[in-house]
Amino acid sequence: MLSAAYTDTSVWESREKDPQNLSVLATTMDRTYNRNLPVSSLTVSRFVDNISSREEVDQAEYYLYKFRHSPNCWYLRDWTIHSWVRQCLKYGAKEKALYTLKNKIQYGIFPDDFTFNLLIDSYIKDGDFKSACSVVEEVMLQEAFDLPSTRILSLHALASYRATRPQLAVSEERVFGASLLVCGLREDNTVGLGAQLLGNALLGKVEMLEGIHAVFKGMPLFWGHGYLGRALAVMERVAAASGDVKLPKDTLDDMNDVLQELSSSSDSDSSGAESAGEEEEKEKKEVGIDEDDQAEQAKLPQYVSRFKELRSQLESLGKVDSASFQASVAALAQQDLAAAEKPDLDQYLIRVQAWEAENKQLIQREKEMRAKAELEKQERLDAKAAAQQA
Repeated sequence: MLSAAYTDTSVWESREKDPQNLSVLATTMDRTYNRNLPVSSLTVSRFVDNISSREEVDQAEYYLYKFRHSPNCWYLRDWTIHSWVRQCLKYGAKEKALYTLKNKIQYGIFPDDFTFNLLIDSYIKDGDFKSACSVVEEVMLQEAFDLPSTRILSLHALASYRATRPQLAVSEERVFGASLLVCGLREDNTVGLGAQLLGNALLGKVEMLEGIHAVFKGMPLFWGHGYLGRALAVMERVAAASGDVKLPKDTLDDMNDVLQELSSSSDSDSSGAESAGEEEEKEKKEVGIDEDDQAEQAKLPQYVSRFKELRSQLESLGKVDSASFQASVAALAQQDLAAAEKPDLDQYLIRVQAWEAENKQLIQREKEMRAKAELEKQERLDAKAAAQQA
């Protein structure tokens, strides 16, 4: 989806080169680690920057892991992370970039917005929307939806994957719903409100089935009960809005499906409650459902009734968009993505220049420290020679 100018590598490739022999660098790092000494972030950066083949990507992954588990782990440079993702894209190793991103605690890979965009876009271009959504999940966990371009790409990936009607487990629906909600909260339009509606509905389903703790644990989400109620609040907001904001019909259909599924599950549970009451209570405790969760579950009939009322109201007001959620996202991308790219590119150019300046400072500091170490070594040798003569 991104333009050729956005994905162009010329700005990155035009940086001042620091050619290195990777075999020498690898030997140096291995020897340093074997002596229980820290490897510098500059050494790791040089290794990643000088990757020239798919096999060397695998080597770099190993040294990123080693660096993350060393005393210097906090000093992995932002440009090294950016370079790592670019090298993975360049040498056909996107799965490595995604793997290290998903295992960020083990590798220290926390990309910036621009880098996230490049990775999401590469998966979208390949039609691999599931992997694109895996990247969006990481954006959600880092709450990095600041750029309009990131939000558009993320919503496109989510909508396109949803359009394939994947069979998701409850845990996967939780992640998918959280990604839709956190991203949609930054867009106050048909697409954003549709994402909020669907995100809250999916999270409400998880809340009803497994309790509120299963929803927000490890997620940047609100800890309070009532995600289905928040989905209904989105519908109320659209109904009361004076502009031309609408809700995509298929997001309303999806929420209706969620409510119907929960109602069916609730009916089947209640039919066997008399014969298996104690066992049911035990199972609920095992999955973490407490009294507050049960009180929320009891509100389901009210939610179903209120949903029908609000949907009827939206239809009468002409606030139900016949276009699909995916089509709405595509229209938003066509309208806004080009304009969103320019400030990204301007900021990226500034960032690359800042990275180059910092890199030069590190190189200069390294030279000074080596010169100082050589001087101290020579002084020790001179002192030792003088002592022997005496």
